[in-house]
Amino acid sequence: MGHEAIKLEIIEWLAKLDDSETIEYLKIVKDSRTIDNDWWNDLADAQKDGIERGLDEIKRGRTISHEDVKRRYGL
Repeated sequence: MGHEAIKLEIIEWLAKLDDSETIEYLKIVKDSRTIDNDWWNDLADAQKDGIERGLDEIKRGRTISHEDVKRRYGL
C-alpha cells in the first residue's frame, strides 16, 4: 500500500473517530513533529543539566555496561 493510499485510509478513519483521548494523542503527535518544536526546549533547566552531566560522563568514559549492572544486581 503506497503512502497516498495510507493517508487516505487514515483521513477516512479520523473523520469517523469519536474517541477524544485518541484525538488528543494524535494532536500531540502532530505538534511534536513541527520543525520549530524541539523537545529540548520543553525541559526544565534541572533536566537539561542532568542530561548534560550524563553526556559528559560518557565522554569521560565513566560508564558501566548493561551486562555489569545486570550481574551486580542479579538480573
